[in-house]
Amino acid sequence: MIRKRELFFLIAMFYSISNVLAQNNIHYGNNSAAGKYYNINGIKIYCEIYGKGKPLLMIHGNGGSIAAFTNNIPYFSNKYKVIVPDSRSQGKSKDDGDSLSFEMMADDFAALLDTLHIDSAYVIGWSDGGINALLLAMRHPEKVIKLVSTGANLWPDSTAFVPGFWQYEKRQYDTSYNKVWSTQKQKNDWKLFMLDWNQPNIALTDLKRIQCPSLIICGDHDLISVEHTALIYENISKAYLWVVPDSPHSTLINHADEFNKKADDFFSMPFHAWK
Repeated sequence: MIRKRELFFLIAMFYSISNVLAQNNIHYGNNSAAGKYYNINGIKIYCEIYGKGKPLLMIHGNGGSIAAFTNNIPYFSNKYKVIVPDSRSQGKSKDDGDSLSFEMMADDFAALLDTLHIDSAYVIGWSDGGINALLLAMRHPEKVIKLVSTGANLWPDSTAFVPGFWQYEKRQYDTSYNKVWSTQKQKNDWKLFMLDWNQPNIALTDLKRIQCPSLIICGDHDLISVEHTALIYENISKAYLWVVPDSPHSTLINHADEFNKKADDFFSMPFHAWK
């Protein structure tokens, strides 16, 4: 069941990205005209910037890259200055170190905004990027105007996921644990797997530190359970919850048009006027 869901997600992502690339001929994540490396916290972070206006930081998920937002960048770059980095150890951003944490990445994004001379930004995060959006607002509240977090979890156990998913992940862990990885890519892939196996570790009380308006999202067929997503929403003081109908984990790909408009409306309107 899990393998089938993941296959459907990959197929949807492939066709969605292919269609957009065919329309605008921009290879997001591999666009030298918009991309540049920045020295951030001892490593080089690759980032592309599109459009003009209020700054909007977009953060992809585990093992992803800037290309994850191919369906979203064109929409938002008409109105915002869209800042899209590859997270450390992912995409073109390299980090050969052994350690990796969500806190490290959240600090990277804050430092990147400083380097770009941006005081604060709107933030969209998907999956691991949704976790990073929450942590950025917790650790660097002055940097986040409003946030949209889709497909995030607070802790790494079966209570955060739909039935069966954590058991599937455990089989992957048991199969691979203590293997000797011979290449840097294998070591890096294992580091990314272990990130989600051991982390995040965010207590519900920690969410009280998020004071910015927040839109918390999951799909009704997400890998993250609706109940867990509701916990996140319930413990942020200025939050709305959106459970996207007929959607898997990839809400911003499978429902790109609706997602883009909903997030834009949320950013544009006063908090209590948004619905």
